[in-house]
Amino acid sequence: MASFNHIRNLCLTTVAASVLAMPTAGFADNHVAKDGTAMMTAKMTESQAAPMIPRETLFGNPVRAAGQISPDGKWLSWLAPKDGVMNIWVTSINDPNGGKAITSATDRPIRQHFWSPDSSGVMYIQDKGGDENFLLYKIDVATGAETTLTPFEKTRVQIVGASTTAKDKLLLGLNNRDPRFHDVHLLDLTTGKLTLVLENNSYAGFMADDTLTLRMAQRQNAVGGTDYFRVVGNVVEAEPFETSAMEDSLSTAPAGYTSDGSTLYWIDSRDRNTAALIAQDTATGEKRVLAEDAKADIGNTLRDPVTGVVEAYAVNYLKNEWTAIDPAIGASLDFLKGRLEGQFGVASRTEDDSIWIVANDPLVKPAASYIYDRKAGTLTPFYTSRPALEGMPLQPMHPREIASRDGLILPSYLTLPPGSDSDGDGKPDTAVPMVLLVHGGPWARDGYGFNSTHQMLANRGYAVLSVNFRGSTGFGKDFTNAGNLEWGLKMHDDLIDAVDWAVAEGIAQDDKVAIMGGSYGGYATLAGLTFTPDKFACGVDIVGPSNLETLLKTIPPYWAPLVKQFHDRMGDPNTEEGLALLRAASPLYKADKIVKPLLIGQGANDPRVAQAESDQIVTAMKAAGIPVTYVLYPDEGHGFARPENNIAFYAIAENFLSTCIGGRAEPVGDALAPSSAQIVEGAQHVKGLSAMLGG
Repeated sequence: MASFNHIRNLCLTTVAASVLAMPTAGFADNHVAKDGTAMMTAKMTESQAAPMIPRETLFGNPVRAAGQISPDGKWLSWLAPKDGVMNIWVTSINDPNGGKAITSATDRPIRQHFWSPDSSGVMYIQDKGGDENFLLYKIDVATGAETTLTPFEKTRVQIVGASTTAKDKLLLGLNNRDPRFHDVHLLDLTTGKLTLVLENNSYAGFMADDTLTLRMAQRQNAVGGTDYFRVVGNVVEAEPFETSAMEDSLSTAPAGYTSDGSTLYWIDSRDRNTAALIAQDTATGEKRVLAEDAKADIGNTLRDPVTGVVEAYAVNYLKNEWTAIDPAIGASLDFLKGRLEGQFGVASRTEDDSIWIVANDPLVKPAASYIYDRKAGTLTPFYTSRPALEGMPLQPMHPREIASRDGLILPSYLTLPPGSDSDGDGKPDTAVPMVLLVHGGPWARDGYGFNSTHQMLANRGYAVLSVNFRGSTGFGKDFTNAGNLEWGLKMHDDLIDAVDWAVAEGIAQDDKVAIMGGSYGGYATLAGLTFTPDKFACGVDIVGPSNLETLLKTIPPYWAPLVKQFHDRMGDPNTEEGLALLRAASPLYKADKIVKPLLIGQGANDPRVAQAESDQIVTAMKAAGIPVTYVLYPDEGHGFARPENNIAFYAIAENFLSTCIGGRAEPVGDALAPSSAQIVEGAQHVKGLSAMLGG
């Protein structure tokens, strides 16, 4: 079935979801040739004249976000602040502008929610301080009563299955018995009773059909791929009915059953490069290709909320493009395309498919959500997420294809400062300072659309370039596998090639390029300042690993069933060759090579990249007498969930970048006061930070 695919995907931990991806800083000093001084001065004045977009407007709480509709179409829900913390709000479909908060989170924002299949309650998952031990909660819409459905310690819940027929139940995976493996339980949403269905001692995940019957188990095989086993009577068969090799492990996965169980869908790169959408007859095993694309993998699908049949699919190369299989869905997508600017997606659907919640990203305007009544043919505004951005100088994002030194095409995205591109050709009139913003993962990707970090940095006077380097996903398995065992090597070369391209194209000033990123992007920042110490003017590392050997020793226990994947793609620490490769790619061992300013942000509770990863490189830099600024958040994990912490870090980062490469910056002011930020080292290296701390 399809209407609850978003439920099934919550909390699923796979390497393809990215190892180190984070659920997620004018020109004061110009460097141009003499004949370009007048033009640069004019452009500087124009850019400086653009209104400064406040950090709070970009990184503070949205007014509303994550709108949903209940399966029965009677209720609307969304996330919005209550006493400054994001909570879940609900209202009748007849009163979209009304509503009340039904949760009372006070310290950590609720970041995602979903409706129970029977529309009786709203559910969400939440961890503690960023430890990623997510528990499942439900609020009864009628009574307002909240229940912790998985009342366990040090447990991470997975949603295995939901149903359009057994609406009062869910299948859950729980690792409270053994942190490495998720046992499957049947949850009764009415009573809260959990019944063990299958004890799991080796499998990475499971899949069920619409009757909540387990149909498939998945396990990593000896070659680093995945074996897929049928489950019959809650017993896993001994031999797999499908298997994949390591080369397909990040681009092949089952995508769910139709409600009658007759068809199993796959996103599948076996016997091809880019992943195709495949339909497999579960009785005969026969497969047929429904869709494929030469440049990119098939991505999202729209499926009938009741039958689970695929009705449309998306391909995301430089931009996300939808293609309908079902004519009625095609007519609806055409209707929306004719009325909305930029990109859009279907965020939620009623069970009868008569009403959609449509999320719209117009790119240079604040994102908005709409209520689309398919029967009436009406599109009604639901909310604008950040209305304070109305009229702000938001800048367009320009997709670019950049060639690497060995001929790979790197899909990339460029945003320019306001006033820098007078003819609108996506190239500044004269070169500007630039920030290379590197995505996490690395088995993830950058995409086209509104990006708060791009917008802030561009507003401060920088070109911002994001590059899908080799190893990124979504562009076919050959592109992903080209990054195997290339951490700090060809993956890094791609980033350097992109910087060289930007300089050659007259986009970036070669002596004013910063590198910045979170998670793997933080690693790339450390690699940039150690392996190529003269290439970047400075770096901003957010929760990035400094030592790949210790990183692999401290992975969360629930990644244990996938550990061979890490070894095959990064280096196997159990072999002499692999260990040497990991050490050679670890910035920690070259910390004494750093000669440019570095800012590090770290969450103390990070289960993926432990605090020690930042501590140890700061210690090494101090021992070598190299200045570093280190900000620690005791109530955060892998990235910064609390807006107060995010705002505080960007306050530090933009003033750090202003000092390094000359853009403008909103003063630090009192941005750190509401946050938990601890300045462990180097406040004196950031403009205004020591003064704010009273130093």
